[in-house]
Amino acid sequence: VQLQASGGGLVQAGDSLRLSCVASGRAVYRGLSVAWFRQAPGKEREFVAAIKGNGGGTYHADSVKGRFTISRDNARNTVYLQMDSLKPEDMAVYYCTAGSRLINSNLPNPRAYDYWGQGTLVTVSS
Repeated sequence: VQLQASGGGLVQAGDSLRLSCVASGRAVYRGLSVAWFRQAPGKEREFVAAIKGNGGGTYHADSVKGRFTISRDNARNTVYLQMDSLKPEDMAVYYCTAGSRLINSNLPNPRAYDYWGQGTLVTVSS
């Protein structure tokens, strides 16, 4: 599976962005769980949100709940991250990732995922 993330950019605090993660190379995309992680300079990779495969639920980190929404369009092999009310502390490189063996308890663990995209940079000015 190849993952292509896009949609990052430079915005002001309070603005919105929508990130996209397009998957290719595997027929049964709808069975994969897909997540977004982010990594700011000098910090560890941080879980942002995940959406389970086969109609499973969505999960968001407390730091983004109420502001970010993850969703998927299986017909387009695409997962989105709608980011509203952006803050300077949201500034990071955002990575999409996917895996087939995820359970709720390991969704925030980056080692649980099998495939990673290249990342897209989100810059938020105050």
